[in-house]
Amino acid sequence: MAKRQIFYSFHYDNDVFRVQQIRNIGALEENKPVSVNDWETVKRGGETSIKKWIDENLKYKSCLVVLIGSETANRKWIKYEIEKAWNDGKGILGIYIHNINCMKNGTCSQGLNPFDYVYSQYGTKLSSLVNVYNPNPLNAYGDIANNLESWIEDAISSR
Repeated sequence: MAKRQIFYSFHYDNDVFRVQQIRNIGALEENKPVSVNDWETVKRGGETSIKKWIDENLKYKSCLVVLIGSETANRKWIKYEIEKAWNDGKGILGIYIHNINCMKNGTCSQGLNPFDYVYSQYGTKLSSLVNVYNPNPLNAYGDIANNLESWIEDAISSR
């Protein structure tokens, strides 16, 4: 099967080390996270620049994977990415990553479900429409590695 084009949504400051581990699983196409310097340049352009960057980077992706850390749910741009992906008919799923070890901070507390704060055009919380996975705390990385492709395929086929 061809590797899927995935857009990862996450809170950069808190979770970039956890996210890099997930991206290194290798089951999906190579898409490196934006560097701190590149992201700072995008942010300096203001809201229009950030929206344009998100829109361009999400355009040819088949699925949005929200990697949920302790503060992901309250991030403005994550909400925007979820809304954009939903409105564009992309596959969407969430994965809690609080049990993935970070070399700086270890594990963290489980965050809130960001899909509880985003609604469909019919007023339904996306948390009732989008699957969110909470990997086995004893082997979160292994659980994600073993299931990520099937979770993505399920998200895409459900749209």
